This record gives sequence, C-alpha cells and structure tokens, in this order.
Amino acid sequence: MQETELQALMGRLELLIERVEQLKRQNALLLAQEKSWREERAHLIEKNEIARRKVESMILRLKALEQDS
Repeated sequence: MQETELQALMGRLELLIERVEQLKRQNALLLAQEKSWREERAHLIEKNEIARRKVESMILRLKALEQDS
C-alpha cells in the first residue's frame, strides 16, 4: 500500500471515529429526552386520572342532588 493510500485511509478512519463519537453523543441525548418524555407522560396520565375521578365524583354528587329534589 502506498503512503498516500495509507494516509487517505487513515483520514477516512479518523472521520468515521469522529462520526461514531458524534452518534454516541446524539444517542445519549435522545435517550435522555425519551426518559424525560416518558416521565412527563406518566405524570400527565396520573393528572388525567385524578381529573377523571374528580369529574366522576361531581357527576355522582349532581345525580344524588337531582334525586333528592
């Protein structure tokens, strides 16, 4: 292998290594974002469930008032 071919190959290898490192960082960021979104989703589901129970409770109270009238 000639020196220029070796240097070209080394240059390409360095670019590939840089790209792999960049993709690792990007993947870590995406995983962190996914975790955050999953936590937010769980929180919103919990809030939705609380709101649903409150609405159901209000409906039951309204029905009870309606029957008492």
